[in-house]
Amino acid sequence: MNIFVFVKRVPDTESRIRIQDGGKAVAEEGLNFVLSPYDEYAVEEALRLKEAKGGTVTAVALGPDEALVILRKCLAMGADEAVLIKDVGPETYDGLRTAAILAKYVTAKVPQFDLLLFGKQSMGADNAQVPSMVGELLGLPQVNVVTKLEIEGGAGTALREIEGAREKVVFSLPAVISAQKGLNEPRYETLRGIMAAKKKTIPVVTVAELRLSAEETAARVEILRIEAPSARKAGRVVTGPAADAARQLVEFLHNDAKVI
Repeated sequence: MNIFVFVKRVPDTESRIRIQDGGKAVAEEGLNFVLSPYDEYAVEEALRLKEAKGGTVTAVALGPDEALVILRKCLAMGADEAVLIKDVGPETYDGLRTAAILAKYVTAKVPQFDLLLFGKQSMGADNAQVPSMVGELLGLPQVNVVTKLEIEGGAGTALREIEGAREKVVFSLPAVISAQKGLNEPRYETLRGIMAAKKKTIPVVTVAELRLSAEETAARVEILRIEAPSARKAGRVVTGPAADAARQLVEFLHNDAKVI
């Protein structure tokens, strides 16, 4: 099987996020970046399919040179190759722009493939749009939010989460799949894998090389303002005998919280 996994560099969810002056971007200075957690499930599933069926796994990232770090993580986990699609522009939060670039890369640079794997959403933009858009632009079958995947011959079966149940989908290859938590348990990189990944050459393809039109690379989303969440109000402690405490609680829920 020839599998491509598309991954993204995102801020660590445990990092303290600061907003730059002007309120239109996140300050990256001192911010720790990681491989988007849902993408780890996609990488792991690709590796398991390769181990079971044979073939190759290629990790692809769209972003600046700093995204090479997450590609080396993918190589250390066991990916055979990695490619950086270099995009020097700032984060646009425009899923269609990203999908257009990735779809163009596939049509221009990938002569044959069986699966395109994604995380169900990035922890940066958090839009959950790109996998579906890539599938639509390429005219491929797609299954999103997948929690179980089986491939046999030229077809596959996936279980995906829907509200209150799981849905079974049968599809033909090639196809686009997005991974949900629970699909697998991502492996840790080995020391041997880390050392081998450091020696690997990662090809770089620029967005300009893909010859997209100005319309395709133009962001259709404009960031007006980014704001940090409001500080939480201090909690209230209800004390005293049970009857008094219950009375205070009801008064709070009625007068302040206005939920009863």
